[in-house]
Amino acid sequence: MSKRDYYEVLGISRNASDEEIKKSFRRMAMKYHPDRNPGDKVAEENFKEVREAYEILSDSRRRSAYDQFGHSASEAGGFGGGPGGVNFTDIFGDIFGDIFGGGRSGPQRGSDLRYNLEITLENAVFGKTVEIHVPTLVACADCHGSGVRKGAHAVTCSDCAGHGQVRMQQGFFTVQQTCPSCRGKGKIIKDPCTTCRGKARVKQTKKLSVKIPPGVDTGDRIRLNGEGEAGEPGAMPGDLYVQIAVRSHELFERDGINLHCEVPISFIIAAMGGELDVPTLNGRVKLKIPAETQSDKVFRLKGMGVPPVRGGATGDLMCKVVVETPVNLTHKQKDLLKQFEKTMSADNKHNPRSSSWFNRAKKFFEDMKL
Repeated sequence: MSKRDYYEVLGISRNASDEEIKKSFRRMAMKYHPDRNPGDKVAEENFKEVREAYEILSDSRRRSAYDQFGHSASEAGGFGGGPGGVNFTDIFGDIFGDIFGGGRSGPQRGSDLRYNLEITLENAVFGKTVEIHVPTLVACADCHGSGVRKGAHAVTCSDCAGHGQVRMQQGFFTVQQTCPSCRGKGKIIKDPCTTCRGKARVKQTKKLSVKIPPGVDTGDRIRLNGEGEAGEPGAMPGDLYVQIAVRSHELFERDGINLHCEVPISFIIAAMGGELDVPTLNGRVKLKIPAETQSDKVFRLKGMGVPPVRGGATGDLMCKVVVETPVNLTHKQKDLLKQFEKTMSADNKHNPRSSSWFNRAKKFFEDMKL
């Protein structure tokens, strides 16, 4: 069976750089390695094919011969061997480090934490500093985060000589991985702190002040550097991410930097005009309603919305007026409305929208009869 093109095997172009070849090989080798695919004959064959392709393309002399003569170069001795060939020790050391967990070295940074914070719309618009209580792991105060009892010392791990890494034989490869005795720390605690039991960290609830900037919205995050869990001895702590959720408001709805609200008005004010006191987050303001205002008319109050969290012009408050039909009328009020209705002219000039709608509806029914 004819061999596949080596560039195709590694999934790279013919002008790929040495770094691209190496990167592709690592990815493909990890995918098909027998230790990751036990008993899979197809994966085993693919692994051999990938290894052979890398062995040729990673060597400039062999690659040049392959580019000129293809697989037939091997028949003419063009691929050769000996010095100058690929060194698989470093490559497979990296691969087995990923497969078997050998990539861990040195003390590990503390974990990041998330805190869900629900705030009012007013706090989101104007900003506020709030206190929160966060359960977390902090450095043990008794041993100062060392994990060792006061007066004692951690000793160098004898298995890895303090390096945190050991070499192990995996088939015909020698690989480097995290020392199982000290877990990559290079030190062993034989006399642990009685408070934290050698873990160097203890559970504690921290009280923190969070400054909420004006303009935040649901989904925004505030990062507090170094306020996450404490790291292992000698490592940095993680960060705390405060996740913002803004509670719904009884009067206003938010749309980005704009606010929306509905303002009910009587049909008398809608017909004759008037002035209303409407609420805003900044206080009451006068809203002038012109005569003959129709329901769902929107009035814009500039600058009464939300300031952008990253700076810029403040949004607006959009007031939509809704004409309210009176209810629970007395007999006298109903009589007055009937008298008012009789004063309306027969040509519907007082109700142009109704007149236009009924004319369109009439035409619609006439067209249906045709």
